[in-house]
Amino acid sequence: MRYWMHQYKRTWRGSITTSFLYPVLYLGAMGLGLGSLVKHPVGGVPFLDFIAPGLLASTAMQIGGNESMYPVMAAIKWLRTYFAMLATPLTVIDVLVGHLAWIALRLLMVTSIYLAIMAAFGTVHSGLAVLAIPVGILTGLAFATPIAAFAAAQQNDTGFSTIYRFGLIPLFLFSGTFFPIGLLPGWMQPVAQATPLYHGVALCRGLVLGHLRPAAAGAHLAYLLLLTVVGFVLAQRTYRRRLVT
Repeated sequence: MRYWMHQYKRTWRGSITTSFLYPVLYLGAMGLGLGSLVKHPVGGVPFLDFIAPGLLASTAMQIGGNESMYPVMAAIKWLRTYFAMLATPLTVIDVLVGHLAWIALRLLMVTSIYLAIMAAFGTVHSGLAVLAIPVGILTGLAFATPIAAFAAAQQNDTGFSTIYRFGLIPLFLFSGTFFPIGLLPGWMQPVAQATPLYHGVALCRGLVLGHLRPAAAGAHLAYLLLLTVVGFVLAQRTYRRRLVT
């Protein structure tokens, strides 16, 4: 984890766009720009208030995915950073947990900034909104752990474009971020509800707007935790298979 933090100290300027500008641009363009054309409430609230917590969860998904794809492959194949770490008393599990801990810290930074910008836009309506930060972290890790497991097993990066094209981008559009999934065709609604981003969006939206029901919150949390744990177990196996010769 100290390695990833040290590396970030030298490259943090490149993350200004995703950390600061994206929230402002998305909320300004989609919430205020497009939102000015949406005359009726969406999900019982103004359009800007509806999409803001969804964008927080979607950003966590993107950060978790980005940080567990190319950085993992680079650490194994191109830069071989993981092997340098394993030349010390560190074990494979140390390497994996350290990288995931860094991803969690990165998610903490981004979700905290996003929530602050949401507050500046006036979209935070409950004191429970602060809990959207750990929910965002969990949402990001629910993607990061299985994607890291996948990345560690790959010989090249061709599979990453497939994840973006058929995974992250469709989830961003059709998991309840921009409109209620009840507006989807009937056969697509169960598919959307089975996606991890839907659960992250629902949790963040309920916390930020103060409309979260305890039973639903427990189900959403259980889903995200289960996916994170399963991904972690799979990552342990692929990391050992790839790093231990």
